[in-house]
Amino acid sequence: MLRAVTWNINSVRLRIDQVARFVAEARPDVLMLQEIKCTEDQFPRAAFEEMGLPHLRIAGQKGWHGVAIASRLPIEDTPRIDACREGHGRCVAARIAGVEFQNFYIPAGGDLADRALNPKFDHKLDFYERLTADMARRDRRAPLMLAGDFNIAPGENDVWNHRYMSKIVSHTPIEVETLRRLQEAGGFADVVRDQTPEPVKLASWWSYRAQDFRKSARGLRLDHIWTSPGLTPAVLPGSAVIHEPVRAWERPSDHAPVAVDLDVQGRS
Repeated sequence: MLRAVTWNINSVRLRIDQVARFVAEARPDVLMLQEIKCTEDQFPRAAFEEMGLPHLRIAGQKGWHGVAIASRLPIEDTPRIDACREGHGRCVAARIAGVEFQNFYIPAGGDLADRALNPKFDHKLDFYERLTADMARRDRRAPLMLAGDFNIAPGENDVWNHRYMSKIVSHTPIEVETLRRLQEAGGFADVVRDQTPEPVKLASWWSYRAQDFRKSARGLRLDHIWTSPGLTPAVLPGSAVIHEPVRAWERPSDHAPVAVDLDVQGRS
């Protein structure tokens, strides 16, 4: 059994103690991080070695963005998908225990859902279009996981208020349709939602603006784990978990970790 986790950590150096606590409690085998907010040479490698996650692939960026994959098991290189036209640290890839992991921090897209008037939104959709084109060319039988902060909450119960959020970037109709096209291009299973079907509300992100995120209950499901048809049969039933209590830790990230277990060989 192999446990894979995605987590927008919002600065890995600032929250390294939280990462260590989570790793000790949840024991992930593959930890995919977004918004590490450091360059590769600044990444706290020694801390991850102490956690038992010594195998690393990092695509860093000074002060912004940045993604990393940390693993208990040895990592084989696999090409990352060049989906970011701006050259940001938003994509990193690894092959672990025969599974290809592609970890993304997809652009948030700014405040205006208009490609012509908002370059950030155009960048977001361009990123998705490049990713979709890549997935359409792939062999669906290959074991592949797409994971990360996709910055789109697709379903009516992936947002706190569907009618209101349909006008807000992250849940607008054009974004929901864009995400659907990517999912269809690779035949991906949305593991978390498949294991907790509608109409149950799910969220993995809650704004820092709310003093009590649970009381305000204005969360969004922005963090996703998807599996290809070649990997979906390995997903263990009932294993998909959003670790919401982590969001209540002291000085937390605004995102909670999301985990799933796979029935593959090689767990240490």
